[in-house]
Formats: sequence, C-alpha cells, structure tokens
Amino acid sequence: MSSVPACAVLSTAYCPPVEYFMAAAMTGRILVETQESYIKQTYRNRCRIYACDGILSLTVPVSARDGGRDIRSVRIDYTKPWLQQHERALISAYRTSAFFEYYQDDILSVLDSRPEYLFDLNTSLTVKLMELLGIRCEISFTNGYVREYPPDFLDLRDCIHPKKAVPDIFRNRYKPYYQVFSERFGYIPGLSAMDLLFNEGPDAISYL
Repeated sequence: MSSVPACAVLSTAYCPPVEYFMAAAMTGRILVETQESYIKQTYRNRCRIYACDGILSLTVPVSARDGGRDIRSVRIDYTKPWLQQHERALISAYRTSAFFEYYQDDILSVLDSRPEYLFDLNTSLTVKLMELLGIRCEISFTNGYVREYPPDFLDLRDCIHPKKAVPDIFRNRYKPYYQVFSERFGYIPGLSAMDLLFNEGPDAISYL
C-alpha cells in the first residue's frame, strides 16, 4: 500500500468517531458501503461522547422489523424519545466546552430534520461534520459489494468498531486534546468527532 491510500472504504456511522475523519483527511476521498446488512451494536446507529460520568453511548433505535436488512432500507424509530435524549445529553456534556455554542445549531438542526432512514441521517451528519471540521473530502457510495479492495484502498469497514481497538494506522496520529471532564477520567480517544469539534473548534483540523 502506498504511503497515502487512494481511498478509504467505510461503513455508514452515526456521528462517526474521530478516526473516521482521520481517514477522510488522510485520503481526501471516502467510499461509503451501501451494499451491506444492518448490524447491531456498531457505529452504524451509535456514537460515544464524553459525559460527566465518563463514556456515554448514544444509540439511534431502528424499526424492529428492519433488523438484518439492507442498510439503506433501515428506518429510524421515532416512537421512542431518543432524539430529545440525545440532544439533552449533548447539551449536558458539552455546554461548558469552548465551542459548543458555535456549532450546536448546525448539529441539532440535522437531528431535528428527522429523516426516515438511518443511512440518510448518518450521511447528513457526516457531511455536516466534515464541513465544520474543515475537511475537504470527496464522498461517494458503493454500487456493488466488493469483498476485497486493491492494496491502495484503506478498507476500514470492519475495523472502526466500538468493541475493537483503534486501528493501528491511526495510533501514531492520536494526541491528547483538551476534554471537558479530562481532570476526572483523563483523556479518552476514539470518541465521536463532535467531542473534538466542541473542544477544539477551528483547531480540530490540525489534530486530524
């Protein structure tokens, strides 16, 4: 593989973790997988933030009948009050951060748009976060499933996962930045990129 991969292949993710955007900044192009099934307990419908008690997972509930279905056909379940819970959790966790007030409306407006499908919500949030983080990156979507990509593609579909360690390619890129509750629990890597954005603002791009 070349020193700079031609493209990063990623699964869709809800408010993706920092390494998702490291891949975007590193390659300048991401290819989002559309030809996969929905898998529970992954970043496809959850993110992690830094709350007053440590790591807090925020999960988007999906329709029970959509379990195991094609990722683009999975519907969000708005009968549960998850939207209000997520917004309250973000405000509680980041209201004292340096840049939350500058970016909260951008993020919350995407959530409040209430798209029907999980994939559409994830895509809108990813695009918005890239814009706010200052990342110039081409986003495209797969037309068919490819089991194994060429060596110059950075295939991260199964690597960026809440139950797996940070992929080795990103380990040397991680460096601590200020986090609101770091005095209690220390620096926590691999959180949603919202954590980086709300704490570092315009300087977030230099971290990526």
